Amino acid sequence: MTTTNSSQGIESSPFTQKHSGLIRIWHWVTFLVLSASMITVLINSTMLNPGDNIGLVQNQLKEKGVTVSEEQAFAVSHEYEDKMWDVHKWLGFGLAFLLVARVLIEIALPGNEKIRSRIKSATGLYKLSNGNEAEYRHYLNVKKVYTLFYLILLLMALTGLGLAFGRELGFTRPIHNAVKTFHSILQYCMYAFVLIHLIGVVIAENTKDKGIVSGMIHGNKALE
Repeated sequence: MTTTNSSQGIESSPFTQKHSGLIRIWHWVTFLVLSASMITVLINSTMLNPGDNIGLVQNQLKEKGVTVSEEQAFAVSHEYEDKMWDVHKWLGFGLAFLLVARVLIEIALPGNEKIRSRIKSATGLYKLSNGNEAEYRHYLNVKKVYTLFYLILLLMALTGLGLAFGRELGFTRPIHNAVKTFHSILQYCMYAFVLIHLIGVVIAENTKDKGIVSGMIHGNKALE
């Protein structure tokens, strides 16, 4: 589907919208921080997994003439995992800050660029009866998915902060474990969103919604 700008005689997709400089900066910084956070989880789940490195630690020390038990080797390998989790924690603080920044940006944005306004516009397009209902529905669903992303990000930030300050908050072991489990579930939901988002952008860029990536880099002219 394309919508026509009668004043300039050009066609634009509803997916190609104006993005303020602050939104574009926020988008790419969030992408980098979120990607780095996901990488720390991947590294700790593979290369720095303490259980998988016990034999490595024992063999390396044995070559130096030192013999250690599995428990001692686990303590050494676990220390490296903890250091990576510290990096993950600080990245989590960064995401929490970015979430607060997004709220402030939303407040400062012009009315037509606010999330609520764009969802309302998408709903209005969906109600049109001009043969493009399927694409309007897709456009509306995309906006709903972005809203879900912000909700997941909020819950991830809250549960992450809960894990970071659980002792200060008086979390018992069962509460800590429950929060950790929920945080992990949200983490996989975020992985799914990122994957779906990237696939969707690639498909859009190679079909009829070209300009989404460049729009998030340079900004696009708002549709009339």
